Formats: sequence, C-alpha cells, structure tokens
Amino acid sequence: MIMNSGGTQDGPLMEINTTPLIDVMLVLLIMFIITIPMQTHGIKLDTPQGRHPMQLQARNEIAVTADDKLLWNGTPVNLVALRQYLDQSQMLAPIPELQIRPARDARYELVDKVLAQAKRANVTRMGFVGSEAYAKAF
Repeated sequence: MIMNSGGTQDGPLMEINTTPLIDVMLVLLIMFIITIPMQTHGIKLDTPQGRHPMQLQARNEIAVTADDKLLWNGTPVNLVALRQYLDQSQMLAPIPELQIRPARDARYELVDKVLAQAKRANVTRMGFVGSEAYAKAF
C-alpha cells in the first residue's frame, strides 16, 4: 500500500473543481428561460376599451353550446353559414353589435374558430356576454 506521508505533492492537481462551472451553467439556464418569449395562442381583435354608454339599435348573438353547436340569434348554424351572416351584418347601417355567449363547458377550440371568423369578417363591434354569471366563482 502506498501512502503519502508528510510531504507536499509537487505535481499538478488532477481533480477539477466543477462548482464554478455548475454556477455558470445555472446562471445561463436562468437567463435562457427568462429571455424565451412565452408561447401564446391568440387571435388579435380590437375590442372597445371605454365604458361610455353606446346607443345600439341592433345586436346579433352567437351562442356556443357545450355540445359543440353554434346558434345565431337562436338558430343553429355551422361555421360557413356563420361567416355569411357576419359578412351580411357588417353591410348594415348601423352595424349591429356582435355578442358572443359561450357556455361554461364550451370547447375553447370552437370559441376560437368563432373569433377567427369574426376577425376575418372585420367585425368592429363585439363583446362577450354571460361572464357576469361566473363573477363569484373566482
């Protein structure tokens, strides 16, 4: 058995101190996580920001039910017919407000498709209704 007794070792140190390397890697990882843009899915819609009263002569309502049905003013429609109704309503004077009423259990994907159709039809007057029923849920 070979033992080193009482003297200093003159050769190079064979062990690498990895603590500074780990510290640098953790700092780089945190910087990388902070600078990555958050992945979001959304459709940009210009919605009204003020709370001033508006005089509305007409409105149209799109209801999205929990069983994946669309209702235009109470009448069942599909996405193609919805787009046609939206295009026709944008030609009226005054332009009626579009009210979207999603059910609590409605799939987000279908609501997203309705919002995409509204965006393509250049709907400028739109609002969500029915959310006041869930105000006390949170």
